[in-house]
Amino acid sequence: MTRDIINFDEIDEHGPQEYHGTFTIDVSELDREEVSNLAPVEAEVRLEAGNLAGEYVADGSVKFTADFDCSRCLDPYPFAATSTFHVRFRPRPEVIEENEEVEITQPEELDVEFYSERTVPLRDLAIEQVQLSIPMKPLCNENCLGLCPGCGKNRNKEQCDCSSATEERWGALADIRDQLAKKINN
Repeated sequence: MTRDIINFDEIDEHGPQEYHGTFTIDVSELDREEVSNLAPVEAEVRLEAGNLAGEYVADGSVKFTADFDCSRCLDPYPFAATSTFHVRFRPRPEVIEENEEVEITQPEELDVEFYSERTVPLRDLAIEQVQLSIPMKPLCNENCLGLCPGCGKNRNKEQCDCSSATEERWGALADIRDQLAKKINN
């Protein structure tokens, strides 16, 4: 049975609870240009009451596969991740304005999410964890050569004749490097 809405009242009444679900998430919901495809996301979490009044502690994991576009060569490549997480839910502090943000003042508050409703969709937590698992600059591999800035060819797949023109721009630095090498060797 899929339990995909976290309900804090259930935890207060019955103790620790487990929730799980598989979610279809459109790549547009991630707001990341590098993600070209996202398979269904599996999420599971165990929640229990925390030490503070109204606090709930969640430990869980999110599994997903996706196709990313490499930030250097723009070729798509497969990506798979299992992300474990630890989140503490606390009641949203009283604020003067409705959209006023809550300031985080302590390092231990980095894993805190504030709630105003007594239910939290597991899907929202899954989307957040997928977002956190996406590399800032996805690369098909660490040694990706990227696109040639002159002609746009993928340098992982083919050579181009632009390299000599690019090297000329750095000629003055090459001369300085050679001068420094002579000083060091003398």
